[in-house]
Amino acid sequence: MELSKKLAALEKIYGIYDTFAASLDLACRKYCTHCCTTSVTLTTVEAYKIIMDLESNTKVDWIEKIQQAAAQTHFKPKITTNQLANLCAQGLEPPEEESSESNSCPFLSDDLCTIYAVRPFGCRCLLSRHDCATEGYADMDDYVLSVNTVFLQSIEHMDDNGCTGNLLDVLDVIALEENRQAYENKTLGCSAVGLIANQPLNILMIPPEHRTKMEPVLRSLQEIRL
Repeated sequence: MELSKKLAALEKIYGIYDTFAASLDLACRKYCTHCCTTSVTLTTVEAYKIIMDLESNTKVDWIEKIQQAAAQTHFKPKITTNQLANLCAQGLEPPEEESSESNSCPFLSDDLCTIYAVRPFGCRCLLSRHDCATEGYADMDDYVLSVNTVFLQSIEHMDDNGCTGNLLDVLDVIALEENRQAYENKTLGCSAVGLIANQPLNILMIPPEHRTKMEPVLRSLQEIRL
């Protein structure tokens, strides 16, 4: 898929999910930043959208903040969502992810997200039915988790020839013009820049009990013609 079409499709995917999230009874509120950490993952198309927004708004200092944050120890995923789905379908165990201490997201300023309009899906889907700061953890309905997984799979599938990784690592890669051009030309080598190659969507990870309820969401995604 051409990059312009990817970006247009991503915008539609975000719109569908934001509408879905708006229908939920959530504790998430403005200035709530308990989940705003450096443990978020995203794809190259999402990183491209963020970097273009930062450059268009002349937020040059954010590039340095990304580089400084990326130099610190942080979570690095070993597989993508669609790779996980393929392993599960084969009855194979996924590799154990290494835990790492999370730091506050470098895009936070006075408890507000400075890239809120273009935040990646990994941030959009961090939802909770109770106050995470009070309880110490998020409380998410199983169905919402299933919906989130389908959206993650769809975004990865749509970003063919792209990569997945930690928020900081992917942004750090795409912030470099030569890498950005390689991504635009579909020649970016994911492993060469420390990222994971995206995989096509072969099987949806939807539990049997959620399949009927999920049909409207799936139809909306299918209409985008991923």
